[in-house]
Amino acid sequence: SSHYNTRITSPTLKTLYNTQISRSNKGTVPLALTIFYYSSAISCFAYQFSDDLILLTSLSKKKETTMKGDAFKSATVIKVFAFALLSIAFFYFGKHWSDGSQQLVFFNSRQDSASLTNPTNPSSQFVSISPNFNKSFNLSSIINDTTVSDKSLEKTLSVGVVLSPPPPPPPPPPEVQKMGVLDENGVMNDNFEVGEFDPEVVDNWGVGNEKDVEEVDGVKRFRVKKFGLCPDSMREYIPCLDNVEAISKLKSTERGEKFERHCPEKGKGLNCLVPPPRGYRPPITWPKSRDEVWFSNVPHARLAEDKGGQNWILIDKDKFKFPGGGTQFIHGADQYLDQIEKMLPEIAFGHHVRVALDIGCGVASFGAYLLSRNVLTLSVAPKDVHENQIQFALERGVPAMVAAIATHRLLFPSQAFELIHCSRCRINWTRDDGILLLEVNRLLRAGGYFVWAAQPVYKHEAVLEEQWEEMVNLTTRLCWNLVKKEGYIAIWQKPLNNSCYLSREEGTQPPLCDPHDDPDDVWYVDLKACITRLPEEGYGANITTWPSRLQYPPDRLQSIQVDSYLSRKELFNAESKFWKEIIGGYVRAWHWKKLKLRNVMDMRAGFGGFAAAMIENQLDCWVLNVVPVSGKNTLPVIFDRGLLGVMHDWCEPFDTYPRTYDLLHANGLFSIEQKRCNMSTIMLEMDRILRPGGRAYIRDSVAVMDELQDIGKAMGWHVTVRDTSEGPHASYKILIGDKLLLRA
Repeated sequence: SSHYNTRITSPTLKTLYNTQISRSNKGTVPLALTIFYYSSAISCFAYQFSDDLILLTSLSKKKETTMKGDAFKSATVIKVFAFALLSIAFFYFGKHWSDGSQQLVFFNSRQDSASLTNPTNPSSQFVSISPNFNKSFNLSSIINDTTVSDKSLEKTLSVGVVLSPPPPPPPPPPEVQKMGVLDENGVMNDNFEVGEFDPEVVDNWGVGNEKDVEEVDGVKRFRVKKFGLCPDSMREYIPCLDNVEAISKLKSTERGEKFERHCPEKGKGLNCLVPPPRGYRPPITWPKSRDEVWFSNVPHARLAEDKGGQNWILIDKDKFKFPGGGTQFIHGADQYLDQIEKMLPEIAFGHHVRVALDIGCGVASFGAYLLSRNVLTLSVAPKDVHENQIQFALERGVPAMVAAIATHRLLFPSQAFELIHCSRCRINWTRDDGILLLEVNRLLRAGGYFVWAAQPVYKHEAVLEEQWEEMVNLTTRLCWNLVKKEGYIAIWQKPLNNSCYLSREEGTQPPLCDPHDDPDDVWYVDLKACITRLPEEGYGANITTWPSRLQYPPDRLQSIQVDSYLSRKELFNAESKFWKEIIGGYVRAWHWKKLKLRNVMDMRAGFGGFAAAMIENQLDCWVLNVVPVSGKNTLPVIFDRGLLGVMHDWCEPFDTYPRTYDLLHANGLFSIEQKRCNMSTIMLEMDRILRPGGRAYIRDSVAVMDELQDIGKAMGWHVTVRDTSEGPHASYKILIGDKLLLRA
């Protein structure tokens, strides 16, 4: 159209042509009518073009012979006649096929300016206006409406072309059987049984939960539409430590049994959402949180009342403040740490000593101030009369966990810590043949240090002096070396190998543990009154210094039982590379550095690659690496890398206070644990642990995503599912759950 518009010289014809093209573009004239206008315009153009051509030819060819000129003129006349005949034919067929409902527009040979400027004036009209003038036609709906009959479609278009019906669609492809199980040969087999619906599950969800049962393909499925809130009395609820019924049935509590795990029986677990305290606020971010937290987030003043004079904790208007003191270091943790390092420079905080354990930690100021020296300290304490001390520590952003050293092994591997600290921790280390100190010996790395700050070290009262003598006697039989005693601090060092143990007199107590005893077996394992042997290969003792040890495959990697054709070092390096790329993508795409993450938990940690990647990407947080009991015990490797970890069974609740973690990360956890426990049990525990405003990143199989989405929505999370970097057809997806601040 643009081509012909530039070639039309007649002003009237050009104006009419442009008017018609404008109407067609606006959808006010049917497509078929526009075609006829194009044809008439072409014919008129051809006629005028022929006249111009004849005139031009006659002027240029004047001097040619008359015979040649006549022949040329004859040919031109024939061409003009042909174009005119073609134009008449188009107009005739258009008028003949019109059914009267839509009239074509015919041009008058007389032209005047009035008719062009005022086409509605009857006296000046030179065209007959179609009844469809000023009507709109939705051509897209006409073309796409395949349900319109041939007759109605013909009427709508007002042309004489009858459209043939569309061909029938091709038959559907044969259905592919996708349901079944793989047999031992890797062949899909549909000979399997589906478990029946257990009606008792419905009865155990408790009051306040909206639930329904839907039937899909003949199989009933239980689904909770909305979980209700727990009573206000459960705001600080730790299921396995607040089980009053189980604790009341204990035969003895002399050794601290009531502070250990006593989880609810099956069917009596958490089935509601633990509410935050009134006036809960988003936590103060690190590093400011080291020194102050909101009172409303941990509204318990007893610790401040009991320990305020020792510089533990103070109340200042709407905040708790932490001056950095402790019972044994009232002048501040920094001065105390300087004193320890001055006493024994070989400790070298942040280089030789990277991972430490603080037993009976108070509000964790010892560990809080070691963070600035590149030392990760796990602070542990029981839920006793100072029941909220671990809650304060986690609110501050300091690594901490509720734990009691009583009758069971702590949930850490052997040779986990380079330094173990006890400052007025109120533990009788020499009772029961020193069984508690033997547990410290198991946890202490070969060549590691035990720092004891207590009254028996420096006071000269008869009872305290007797306690000191018992301590010295026990540590000597453990082959510990008292390397320094100064003021109220005593420091012992553990031997590097078994040579001292083997050279003791026969019958010396405590004995060495059985060679078949696994010192890394810790889940519900009783304490043992024996000395844990050190590996003959020197595993655990010959680690490198920080920070090179983070990415260096440790020797204890060879002791991990892994079913793989690849070497363990290849697996270690591959996992580290994988998570470094993934976390780098999270930082770039999802702006993790802007999230102000502090307390992070990796719920299925592997070799600790996720935590290492967080450090590599310079995220100012700490990660608790959880190794499920259902998998391989990789905790020794995690601690050898300079990271923190713990053993846990996710079919049971975790020993921490509610609202203590900013981010929970679970990679492949649910697709494995669904064989052992209910996924809603794990999700409810995650909701209890997660702070309001916190996030959960679940990277798992597509097969479990729908159920996880339903559970997340029932808990009030904002849930989104995203593709991994492998694309939309990958077998894994990422579920992001945001716990909203709606229940405070």
